Amino acid sequence: MAANLQAQHETQSGVYTFSSRPRAVPNRPKYRADPLLNEEQSSYGNIMYDRRVVRGNTYAQHILPITSQPDPVEFLRQQEARRRVMSRKRLKDQFGPKTPEPLEGRKNIDLQTEMYLEELSDRVEDVSVECQTDTFLDKPATPLFVPAKTGRDAATQIEEGELFDFDMEVQPVLQVLVGKTIEQALLEVLEEEELANLRAQQQTFKEIRDAELVEVQRLEERERRLRVEKENRIKQQKAVLEKEKETADKIAARAFAQQYLSDLLPSVYSNLRDCGYFYDPVQRDIETEFLPWLMEEVSNTLEQRYVARTVLDMLIQDVTNQRREAFQMKE
Repeated sequence: MAANLQAQHETQSGVYTFSSRPRAVPNRPKYRADPLLNEEQSSYGNIMYDRRVVRGNTYAQHILPITSQPDPVEFLRQQEARRRVMSRKRLKDQFGPKTPEPLEGRKNIDLQTEMYLEELSDRVEDVSVECQTDTFLDKPATPLFVPAKTGRDAATQIEEGELFDFDMEVQPVLQVLVGKTIEQALLEVLEEEELANLRAQQQTFKEIRDAELVEVQRLEERERRLRVEKENRIKQQKAVLEKEKETADKIAARAFAQQYLSDLLPSVYSNLRDCGYFYDPVQRDIETEFLPWLMEEVSNTLEQRYVARTVLDMLIQDVTNQRREAFQMKE
């Protein structure tokens, strides 16, 4: 079967494809023949050389294309397939069967169309089950461990005064205790005196430090006052200089403006007078009100006279035509 497969060339995407010609299915026996008898006639194929068998780890296999640029033919084919799918989906959404719109005053609801109806509910069914258990008994106390007794018991009788004489034996102990007590008392007294000396020295050092801190604060405050006064003097001097400069600039600007306006005002007034901004109110009233009214009245009068003259000419022409016709009829 592997010999009949026709291998196709590998595409640029690295996917191996193949196809086989259609052929009739041969009649196979029910049982297999003895392989020893047909060893020479049968042909074997080694799957290790079959290109369809994937070798190596398949979970991380990623076949890269031959070139970094995608195949334009494959890209166009994918775009065409995607466009066909989108158009088919759009046509299905547009012309597919849909639920008709409900009538006025009604609305569509979901119904079960199966043969057996099922109760639908958002609440999850739960069942409470009880079970009675036996009460727990308290654990008994663990008995103490008593090791097993070994050996034999023995007893000895000691009379009074045989081993220890208190009046004689207590003297060294008392001497040690009294000596240690006196030594400890002396050490404590010396320690208290040393602590008192340390406190006095600390108090003296604290007073000296406080005095130095007060002096430092006084000097810092004096330096701050001097610095603030210096800054204020500098600011005042800068303000005075700026004011003097501003005054000088104002005087210069005023002198320049007076010199410039001495020739500017007459020329401005003359230009405004020539442009018509300065005018006589009576003359302007006559030019804007009286003369337009007068011209309108004159034009109306001339128009009426022209109309009257035209009518008179027409009447004279009509009379002349009638006299000429009457004269012709008499002849």
